[in-house]
Amino acid sequence: MKIKEITDAIEQYAPLRLQEEWDNAGIQVGDPEAQVTGVLLCTDATEAVVAEAVSRGFNLVVSHHPLIFRGLKKIMGRTPVERTVAMAIKHDVTIYSAHTNMDSAWHGVSFRMADKIGMTDVEFLDAGHVDPYGEQDCATAGCGVIGNIEPMKATEVLARVKAAFEVGAVRYSGDGERIVTRVALCGGAGGFLLDKAVEQGAQLYVTADMRYHDFLDNSQRIVVADIGHYESEHYTKEIFLEIIQKKNPTFAVDFAKSETNQVKYL
Repeated sequence: MKIKEITDAIEQYAPLRLQEEWDNAGIQVGDPEAQVTGVLLCTDATEAVVAEAVSRGFNLVVSHHPLIFRGLKKIMGRTPVERTVAMAIKHDVTIYSAHTNMDSAWHGVSFRMADKIGMTDVEFLDAGHVDPYGEQDCATAGCGVIGNIEPMKATEVLARVKAAFEVGAVRYSGDGERIVTRVALCGGAGGFLLDKAVEQGAQLYVTADMRYHDFLDNSQRIVVADIGHYESEHYTKEIFLEIIQKKNPTFAVDFAKSETNQVKYL
């Protein structure tokens, strides 16, 4: 099987046209025509992950976050990105990323978050936010999700979230005793959807990378929770796994054992 066959399957699920203008999803390094020897799945394509791929004989790394966001003028091993690119080229490892296109796809990142905490009747929080070309209708593309959950205190929902996403510490504002039946979620930096969560009737909004004033300015109208960027998105690897195994159930594919959250908690 060629690498292109796997990346085509991912892009059928999450078309590249759904990515934001600033993003750089797709092949980062490598040859799409090469035959695949194995696939390593990760959130971030780091030096350690590429080294693991080499040691295990895998020549394709699929990550959520792109390795290269900005153009590289030199590759001299001065930065982690330069060293990772150099290692991948030296060992013929292809690196492919599906980022905001996977965030915006039907049953993408935020839908997986909802699955992990048992939400029902899940739909896009901001349907049709993406795809300016009109090739993807509002029912199958958007940002964030909203759905229902059995009635419980906000702090009880957050305890479930903390356990499900292996969160070191949850930052939140608002009334933790508030009974929650409707929850909004967004993987990664989701502050831009906070107003939409309120408009859609969510009592709790869970995302990452929230600013102090996001908490301060909204504590009276909704419970806002920040669970960490990596934590909110690390189950994206499961989506990659399911896509690839559906393409070929016997293919060599695995989660990177060397990957760790770069943000630590004391």
